Amino acid sequence: MKNSEKIVFTPGPGSLTEENVMGLGPCFSRNDSEYLATMEHVHKKILALAGQKHVASFQGSGTLAIEIAINNFVYGKVLVVSTGFYSNRVADLARAFSELYEIVTDVQEVSWKESDSVTEQFDWILACPVETSVGLLVPISELHALAQRCGAKLFLDATASIGLEEGHELAEVVTFSSCKGLFGITGGSFITHNNEPTFEPKNFYMKIGTHANKRTTGAYHAIQSLHHTLDNHEALKQSVIVNKQVFTERFAEYLIFPKENQPLLCTQLTQQITTDNPNVVLYESRHPIDGSVVCHIGELHLGRGAQGKIIDELYVGNPL
Repeated sequence: MKNSEKIVFTPGPGSLTEENVMGLGPCFSRNDSEYLATMEHVHKKILALAGQKHVASFQGSGTLAIEIAINNFVYGKVLVVSTGFYSNRVADLARAFSELYEIVTDVQEVSWKESDSVTEQFDWILACPVETSVGLLVPISELHALAQRCGAKLFLDATASIGLEEGHELAEVVTFSSCKGLFGITGGSFITHNNEPTFEPKNFYMKIGTHANKRTTGAYHAIQSLHHTLDNHEALKQSVIVNKQVFTERFAEYLIFPKENQPLLCTQLTQQITTDNPNVVLYESRHPIDGSVVCHIGELHLGRGAQGKIIDELYVGNPL
């Protein structure tokens, strides 16, 4: 079985589940009533998870979703909560947009550790509630409190938090992909939002309406993979919870962050994780860290039956 041939400790996709493939088949976005019903079903499930009123889906990465959302919704004075590699990317995308259109007038950054002291007024707060590159959770409730204090709207890069963490409904705009906390296959991205876009970029592909109105080839098979996956999402999520618990208990002395800053998806340790199993794929962070980040979606296929046994493949230092 493929899931035993390759054991993943990466952020996504996780192990391949039966639900991922149950809905796959020929499809098209026009004149295909079966696919349109599937897409509607998936969109409703996603809106229930995210908590916004509208959703657009399309082919591409979570980064593309961030860029499209920034190009359609963000304006004025912007504060990015700095957490690591992926928050830096959000800031870079906001600055690039400001250089193109001057809709964004100012982009500032503040460390997540210092955000409690911010009282300056902003139009938007941009943040990654789960920063995979360092295994950090900044609770969305805290980000929402910051936005309220600053009179700002909240924008979340929720690629690593959707489906796993609480509070996404507190944001105005949320972006994410199909293959992390949603547990689908790769290739699909989503933007959920409450209000209509505030700006229409000139670039056809950057217009959210292009995707909301199905004017390009959509993420058909990623959508199909989510049909049964989202129906069984809570059971699949239990495998992540179990793996997180087993891992943090086993390596408790090496944890970087306190419990309140521990995301379900991943964990950073002070030490390097190693393995003697050639079938294991370890995560390599894009952020410079001295230790390791390990992710916990490698037993998705076991659902509620997961016991975290794959963690037996991991060691701090050299394997015994």
